[in-house]
Amino acid sequence: MSVTRARPPAFPVNWPSRLAWIGLALYTLYATSILDLTWQRFVVGLGNGAKFLSRMFPPNLAADKLALISDGMIESIQIAVLATFFGVLLSLPLGLAAARNLAPGWLSWSARGLIAVFRSFHPVIVSILFVKAVGFGALAGILALIVSTMGFVAKLFAEVVEEMSPKPVEAVRATGANFLNLLVMAVMPQVTARFVGLSVYQLDSNLRNSTMVGIVGGGGIGAPLFTAYQRFDYDVVLTILIAIILLILLAEMVSGRIRRIFL
Repeated sequence: MSVTRARPPAFPVNWPSRLAWIGLALYTLYATSILDLTWQRFVVGLGNGAKFLSRMFPPNLAADKLALISDGMIESIQIAVLATFFGVLLSLPLGLAAARNLAPGWLSWSARGLIAVFRSFHPVIVSILFVKAVGFGALAGILALIVSTMGFVAKLFAEVVEEMSPKPVEAVRATGANFLNLLVMAVMPQVTARFVGLSVYQLDSNLRNSTMVGIVGGGGIGAPLFTAYQRFDYDVVLTILIAIILLILLAEMVSGRIRRIFL
């Protein structure tokens, strides 16, 4: 007499996943209740937002305003380019030191700890610290974005180095080459394209962030934007926002061309 065994369900219930989704939904309801997120406030906010947008049109294209915006945009571009150059330059050795397949354990974990510190704070917060240290102006913004660049590029560059093929590294090591030759002959040929891609992306990010650090005194277009907002010159605010959008679009076109050349 044969015994028939019950077939396991084709799609078994994943209770840990279900409980996690239920917990997330309950926490969302709880957070919504204590943060005063109501539909009435949202509807009122839509009306206020429409009034605010109506006061922004048409944009102010006066010659003196355009000259002020042009100077701020040029300074933002200079801040972004300088911060990217020095930040990427410093990220290269920091990322190599953080790569666990190249550096000894104590050096790798020390570098990763430093990267974690750099990534812990938003560029605006870091800019506030540098404004207190070096005063108002572009220098504070550049230093803040250098720290931000090192936190992002060094972390991803270390991961790229750890994911590379170990065979070329082992082949060069077998020849008795020193560490510098190992980097030049085995490591950099594998990771240069990715490193260029990360650098170009960070330049895009720094162009956006350079408009924010100026709000707290880090130079660039952020200072005129904040001043115009405080004076209720919303038409000037719109002009600055349009200029920022055009700058980001131009940067996207340039970065896309650079990626096609190197990648």
